[in-house]
Amino acid sequence: MTTNRTRIHHRDPRHDLPMAAGGDGPFVIDSAGRRYLDASGGAAVSCLGHSERRVIEAIKAQLDRLPYAHTGFFTNEPAEALADHLTSRAPRDDLRELGHVYFVSGGSEANETAMKLARQYFFERGETGRRHFIARRQSYHGNTIAALSVGGNAGRRAVYEPILLPASHIAPCFEYRHRAEDETPEQYAIRAADELEAEILRLGEGSVIAFIAETVVGATAGAVTPAPGYFQRIREICDRHGVLLILDEVMSGMGRIGQLYACDHYGVVPDILTCAKGLGAGYQPIGAVLMSDHIHDTIIAGSGAFQHGFTYIGHATACAGALAVQRVIEEDGLLENCRNMGAALRGQLRETFGDKPWFGDLRGEGLFIGLELVQDRATKRPFDPALRLHARIKAAAMAEGLMVYPAGGTADGRAGDHVLIAPSFIIDETHVGLIVERLDRAIASALAEAVPA
Repeated sequence: MTTNRTRIHHRDPRHDLPMAAGGDGPFVIDSAGRRYLDASGGAAVSCLGHSERRVIEAIKAQLDRLPYAHTGFFTNEPAEALADHLTSRAPRDDLRELGHVYFVSGGSEANETAMKLARQYFFERGETGRRHFIARRQSYHGNTIAALSVGGNAGRRAVYEPILLPASHIAPCFEYRHRAEDETPEQYAIRAADELEAEILRLGEGSVIAFIAETVVGATAGAVTPAPGYFQRIREICDRHGVLLILDEVMSGMGRIGQLYACDHYGVVPDILTCAKGLGAGYQPIGAVLMSDHIHDTIIAGSGAFQHGFTYIGHATACAGALAVQRVIEEDGLLENCRNMGAALRGQLRETFGDKPWFGDLRGEGLFIGLELVQDRATKRPFDPALRLHARIKAAAMAEGLMVYPAGGTADGRAGDHVLIAPSFIIDETHVGLIVERLDRAIASALAEAVPA
């Protein structure tokens, strides 16, 4: 039982939580005045920290003008300006241009919307037999029923399995866990991608709507980047079979890896792209679905309307806040800082932890970093999941005044522990040093408690 009186049904009601009372740059301050260095952005959200006045003032100004107007009756200036900003910077190739956007209130809504948009696209084309989605194991796409159905996070799916929608799951592209010793990274990429074609053929030519994947895998496996050439092969397979490619950049997008769109870094253009967390940086709830022009134009030329909607799509105040966030990122050169501080942080993490007996893998790009812990480095054997090492690390880090995002099930959905590190883009070298020092003490404390000598 919790000792604090609360009427909130918290994520884990068995544990008391400190009361967040203020923010100062990359720090969250509790009601007792204690400062926590936010090295995970909450859940890779707070890319500008917690006290950016330019964003706060933009939100206040919009509230003075117009807080909200339903999009069934009006458009609004902040939404139009944000759409222009995002689409003008979106990836494109000779076949695709992500020229239109649909605003929602978060990542789960964005992926739910992407799935419905993809289905309606084929419906408008008369390809009504397309009904299957293919995704990957060790993925996460959100907590609505549809998003959870395509997600491959075994722990989050378990309770709801009987009511989830049918979806196919192929192997992830996860070099540390799945590349054979005699394979080059490029050979492994082709082998992993070819599972998609095999599954399309198994389900039946003309029956698959889309393949959905995180550009860089986030919470479930900890900043797993694709092997070289993987997404190029995926794109070829999707094009060959007329299947849409949906890239989920809810966590990895909006600058998190040092580029606005993560897929630009890996040289692939999807048909639909979802983003959220870093879009509004936590100052307002917002997400977005970018779609290629051929999807937009097909719906307009068909029924003329997307058969979908939420009350708060295109919310004026949320869009004003997100536009201010994106302008600050550009004005302050924060994508470059993200790349530079990411390289510095990975360097210090490797220097500090590389020789530890539990060190398994350090991966990621920019300020999206995963540290995987193992019981045996030679065999990559994970710790016993009953130890809940990841949960112990989170608690120990909080005791050190550090927020990180550990998770379990990294290896196979059941066993394995990693720490996801995703601090704000405004950090400097002093913050990098603090993150590593505090995490070092937290991991040592958690291991001493879980695996006594």
